[in-house]
Amino acid sequence: MLAKRVARRRAGLMRNIQQWRHFDHFFQSVRRGIFRPQPIGARLDLPAKIAFIGYGEVGQLFSRQLREGHRVAIRAYDLKLDKDESAAPLIATAQASGVVLAKDAADAAAGADIIFSTVTADAAELVARESAAYLQPGQIFFDINSASPSTKTGVAQALSEKGLDYVEGAVMAPVVEPGIEVEILTGGPRAAELTDRLNALGMNLRAVAEKVGRASATKLCRSIMIKGIEALIIDSANACAHWGVAEDVFASLNASFQGADWADLAKKMDARVAKHGVRRAAEMREAAAMLMDMGRDPSLALAVADRHAFRAQQK
Repeated sequence: MLAKRVARRRAGLMRNIQQWRHFDHFFQSVRRGIFRPQPIGARLDLPAKIAFIGYGEVGQLFSRQLREGHRVAIRAYDLKLDKDESAAPLIATAQASGVVLAKDAADAAAGADIIFSTVTADAAELVARESAAYLQPGQIFFDINSASPSTKTGVAQALSEKGLDYVEGAVMAPVVEPGIEVEILTGGPRAAELTDRLNALGMNLRAVAEKVGRASATKLCRSIMIKGIEALIIDSANACAHWGVAEDVFASLNASFQGADWADLAKKMDARVAKHGVRRAAEMREAAAMLMDMGRDPSLALAVADRHAFRAQQK
């Protein structure tokens, strides 16, 4: 009897914690201005089922946190599930998070309100175009990959012609620390609706346009600067180490750009690129594609992409 009472009390406590998290996410969203309260009588349709196509770092983190804060049913698919040697870690992660793994993308998306595409930049277009074979009217394909504006507008047009809904997303910072609270810009005819529905679950989306392209352009214009700086500081730090001049060089940089700790930045950026350089290189090639679409020389963006890929290979 005592064990049963303890179990009931524990279950009640867990329900209270889940409810507290839900309301905390809600009020934090209102405070930050990323959730717009609905008019009296209106009903916000919270997503009951979410799918992830791509179950890597972002897919795993977002799905776990959405499961922790809300009882959202989540299904996911990743190409790595097709191989036994790469499937085991994903299966263990999914089981720990309460995520159901699917046999393919269509299986993951079946019955979902929102389908996140969280693959690599070089696979984003193919995954989005393939979704036309299994998406149903009313479902929203939410593409948060770092693809060029022309790639996303082309995919959006292709899906729209078939009566399917596409919303672009642009993740504006590394996701590891903020998790689902990382800022994501959204664009598309249903961007405002999607933004409100996911912000009610604790996310930090901001609708910037009813047309696709603006959000991804904002992301890639920023990436040219940020990833360019990362490539520069890695080469500078390596040269400093070779010549034994790091202390003088970083002191000079600190004086020129007050408030920055360049020695610390060099360590953090090098570690970041070493871990994520392959993915970042793909993103910079998308930035290069954007520049080419504008009639601009993409050689610098491509050089930055090569530098990121090279550093990742040095592990």
